[in-house]
Amino acid sequence: MLGRRRKLRLVSERLVLRLPSHGDFRAWAHLRQESADFLQPWEPSWSEAHLTRKSFTNRVYWAQRSLAQDMAVPLFLFDRQTDSLLGAITLDNIRRGPAQSATLGYWVGARYARQGYMGEAIRAVVHHAFHEMDLSRIEAACLPENAASRGVLEKCGFKYEGVAQSYLQINGRWRNHVLYANLRGDRRGKTQAG
Repeated sequence: MLGRRRKLRLVSERLVLRLPSHGDFRAWAHLRQESADFLQPWEPSWSEAHLTRKSFTNRVYWAQRSLAQDMAVPLFLFDRQTDSLLGAITLDNIRRGPAQSATLGYWVGARYARQGYMGEAIRAVVHHAFHEMDLSRIEAACLPENAASRGVLEKCGFKYEGVAQSYLQINGRWRNHVLYANLRGDRRGKTQAG
């Protein structure tokens, strides 16, 4: 089972999703650097070492351990045709037992935004979570003003559930987040976002 999980690979119409590897460093650092102005308003503050090889190596080892220990599913998104790195998606905080839930987080490079890639990745990961991992609930949170993130979540079947006050430190400040969830057996219908 462990060997199979380390080779986790999800394929969708335009994407291959797989664990990060050491050979992805240059593509990752370049995409993050060129997308910094686009990403930083929506993310925790980057440390001075954020784009270093050492930081990336730690990220790769964390991804391998997290998958092996059933704590997270951290995947990079690659274009199936060009093998270009487009972004990343992580199913994190996996909770087993009566919860059977996890939290979804993601980012996409600026030049690949608003082309449907993240929606495709979210659908692939949610399908994997519900049908292969036997999860029941996937949660996601984003800043209220992040219309693109809210839109992709809603298009992928996530329903608005409310607001969490001071939920995460984003770009150096504690920020409120809107909460969404996708349920394997969802019968709630559409909900009104606040």
